[in-house]
Amino acid sequence: MADYIQDLRQLVGHTKVIMVVAGAFVFNEKYHILLHRRSDNGYWGLPGGFMELGEKIEDTARREVFEETGIRLGTMELFGIYSNTEKVFGNGDQSSLVQIMFTCKEFEGELRTSHESLETKFFPTHSLPKNLYPDHKLFFEDLLSGEKPPFVK
Repeated sequence: MADYIQDLRQLVGHTKVIMVVAGAFVFNEKYHILLHRRSDNGYWGLPGGFMELGEKIEDTARREVFEETGIRLGTMELFGIYSNTEKVFGNGDQSSLVQIMFTCKEFEGELRTSHESLETKFFPTHSLPKNLYPDHKLFFEDLLSGEKPPFVK
């Protein structure tokens, strides 16, 4: 992915571009949510990341969850599609994100950290960490709303 983004940015500089992101709410048998404490900012967030060229969106979610947590996802269901999220990165790059979120209750593997994750842990929905990644606020609001997914916003 770094090569694609680097190549794109060489062509367009910091100009706003559309980028696609996928991630997942991973639930254990107690309906606790898997979060990772991000190495880039210290916030707790959902595992996920940018789609690579030639990749299916479900595969993006699976790859990102595995890279960040060590967990391999089983069956996933669509949770929501979120669009027109404006993002300016620390280096000045601008993006308009299309974010596709899934839910997953079937997984295998052992939790681990990575260069993107300082910690990985399951949290009860009623006891989420205080320092949640602000960019994920809407996802959590929808999850806790009691409304039935999928959400399209």
